[in-house]
Amino acid sequence: MVNIYVGNTDNDWFDFLASLSDVDEVNFWKPSSGNFNAIGEGERFAFRLKNPRNKIGGFGTLAKSSTLPIQLAWEAFGTKNGVPSLEAFVAAISKFRTTERVTPSTFIVCRILVEPVFLPPHLWFDVPSSWARSIVQGKTYSASSEDGAALWNNLEAGAVASQTHETRGFGEEQARFGEPLLVTPRLGQGAFRVTITELYHRQCALTDGKVLPALDAAHIRPYAQGGTHTKSNGILLRKDIHSVFDAGYATIDTDFRFVVSDKVRDVFDNGNEYRRLHGTVLRLPANPADHPDRELLSWHNQHCYLG
Repeated sequence: MVNIYVGNTDNDWFDFLASLSDVDEVNFWKPSSGNFNAIGEGERFAFRLKNPRNKIGGFGTLAKSSTLPIQLAWEAFGTKNGVPSLEAFVAAISKFRTTERVTPSTFIVCRILVEPVFLPPHLWFDVPSSWARSIVQGKTYSASSEDGAALWNNLEAGAVASQTHETRGFGEEQARFGEPLLVTPRLGQGAFRVTITELYHRQCALTDGKVLPALDAAHIRPYAQGGTHTKSNGILLRKDIHSVFDAGYATIDTDFRFVVSDKVRDVFDNGNEYRRLHGTVLRLPANPADHPDRELLSWHNQHCYLG
């Protein structure tokens, strides 16, 4: 059965994001490090606006939870972190972590929510009757419980009334089958980056590199050229290797081997650090469904690789 998590939500975070247009994903961050296991990917995360509002003001779908440095969270999500700048982001974390010096390298918990809905004030609704004011972070409700079912229905009604009924898992299909649906999250750019980072266990697929600021989630087929933010279109690479890959001086064949063009030597009279990796087989995710798509690799071979 689908679960819904109701999280205590900073009013300034909510108001800032609600004022933006075309927000496809947000980072509902927690100032400390650690894990978030209250709900799984594809389940709902509802925004309980803090006092004096004490109302449910919207929701999103959990795509990924991860512990990341502030800098990386900013690079991935920018203002979708609910703040106008990196400096403001650091300052916001500093308000909670008063006994230490907070820097862009400080790690925080990031709950990545996609397809967020920010309801207008006239559509905010009461928290479940079992909600206790003493709750510090949040509470999980099963959609099969009385309070959970009412919560789900209220979220659905708000999404429809605010003309966001295209949000998946709600609406006509849900009513037809009579129960809440688990959603496959539709990743945005930031969620794609975090998902690929975790999928490859925070290590470059070709090297031993594990320094997060030096790693990038590379699209096999670029988003601007018809690619998607999906697991099978992503590979975690060291940033310099990513650049060489995107520029066409290297590719990955359908046997998942790294192939380096002679042009990297001919054009730059260099490139030994990449040529040494020629023939290296990618370190792949455990689930074959998450492996790089061979058709996309063929596309890169044909349309990007310089040969």
